[in-house]
Amino acid sequence: MVAMARALGRPILKRPVSFFHRMITSSPETCLLAAGSSSAIDQDHLINVCTILFQLQHSPDSRLHARLVPAIHSRGSDAFSATASAELFLQVCNTFPLSWRPVYRFYQFTQTLPDFPHSPVTLNKMLDVIGKARNIDLFWDVLNDMARRCFVNDRTFKIAVKTLAEVRELNKCINFFHLMNDNGWEYNLETLNRVIETLCRSKLVDEAKFMVTKLKDWIEPDGVTYGRLIKGFCDAGDLIEAARIWNLMVDEGFEPDMGPIESIMETFFKMNRYDEALKLFQMVRVRTVEKLGLSTYRIVIRWLCKREKIAQAYVLFDEMQVRGIKTDNLTISSLVYGLICKGRVREAYSLVEGVEQPDISVYHGLIKGLLKLKRAGEATQVFREMVGRGCEPIMHTYIMLLQGHLGKRGRKGPDATVNFDSIFVGGLVKAGKSLEATKFVERVIRGGLEVPRFDYNKFLHYYSNEEGVVMFEEVSKRLRHAGLIDLADILERYGEKMATRDRRRDRVLLP
Repeated sequence: MVAMARALGRPILKRPVSFFHRMITSSPETCLLAAGSSSAIDQDHLINVCTILFQLQHSPDSRLHARLVPAIHSRGSDAFSATASAELFLQVCNTFPLSWRPVYRFYQFTQTLPDFPHSPVTLNKMLDVIGKARNIDLFWDVLNDMARRCFVNDRTFKIAVKTLAEVRELNKCINFFHLMNDNGWEYNLETLNRVIETLCRSKLVDEAKFMVTKLKDWIEPDGVTYGRLIKGFCDAGDLIEAARIWNLMVDEGFEPDMGPIESIMETFFKMNRYDEALKLFQMVRVRTVEKLGLSTYRIVIRWLCKREKIAQAYVLFDEMQVRGIKTDNLTISSLVYGLICKGRVREAYSLVEGVEQPDISVYHGLIKGLLKLKRAGEATQVFREMVGRGCEPIMHTYIMLLQGHLGKRGRKGPDATVNFDSIFVGGLVKAGKSLEATKFVERVIRGGLEVPRFDYNKFLHYYSNEEGVVMFEEVSKRLRHAGLIDLADILERYGEKMATRDRRRDRVLLP
């Protein structure tokens, strides 16, 4: 019976375990653990433990523990060392990222072992799984236990407050700070600021503001706190609330730094309120020009170039150089794009040639501008030069080039056998995505039918496997035979360097 259960469990769990193993061994916390272990966790051993946990997750403790004990020690006494056991627990958590019961049952089992080395790292991992499973009652009990045992760090605060805020348990967010204060972790402004930053990045800025207001009697906010709230409201597009926080910050005597100002300025640009953004920039430029740094200039230059106001952008660029502010490649990229959009391609190339170490952002500015001028062949030549100089393309590079050659909705192409419909629409059907290909197939049959934008990103994701490597190689040969050299080079390079996870990880800088 045991052998049959293992045989049934093995093919089901093997792929998820392998996938999550790659995720966890690349995380900082687990790299520290793995660095101290002499060998990685044996996959057969892990699959055996996870199969037992999955199949017996609703069984009584006595039965589950009776099966786990021989499984845990099946590799000998040396296999269950302190580092290896902690690594095993983390691997189990990654095998069940959204299922709290197997993880928590395994945690209860480890509590019966005398020398199991739990730490904030392992408990945070379990806490994250329970939070994602939305078992808030158990989540709160585990938090109390961790606080009592002093197994808490900054990561615990972030997981706890983010999870409770997502389910609108705001009073528990406040009570967690009181709980930690009662257990030796005193009220701390730096901790609050880190938590507020985490909430704002997760689009939970209203919850962050609630916490700052309710904890004000115990933790007095500073300029950093208000600055992160302003940035959070700006990212959410709520300029009115951001202005209220700004006024509150000024009323309390805090001098605003450039971070909140840049957030408000960039939000004005995103909302197409260019005049107000430039007015704010000019006000800072007149009153406190010494505060203006590279990041502020970069924001304004980027948006001016997007609006093809290249003359104004160059005025600011020259001002930077006069003030002794060293430019960066992102600013150069914006200027390159703006010049090409105005048809000043030679000036753009001259500007790129003057860059000592051009990175991918500079090449992206060139490619994006050339594609806007519908010069896809020249953009592909920039792609080849970029690869030849050791700058490895990313996914965004390939998406831009494919859209430039084939259009955002797909163009038929000169060759009847090798074109958008035969490669990409046929590829969707072959990948089992017939519903997504329906509109494009109707366009082939009827002609002139309006279709949605083709998602090249999803298509490349569908063929991110060894089958895709073969497919891209074959397609590139057919395209080359049909005379479509540029498109053949793009897809061939993608198949060689990006088609699988291992190829993306191990790709070299030089071709």
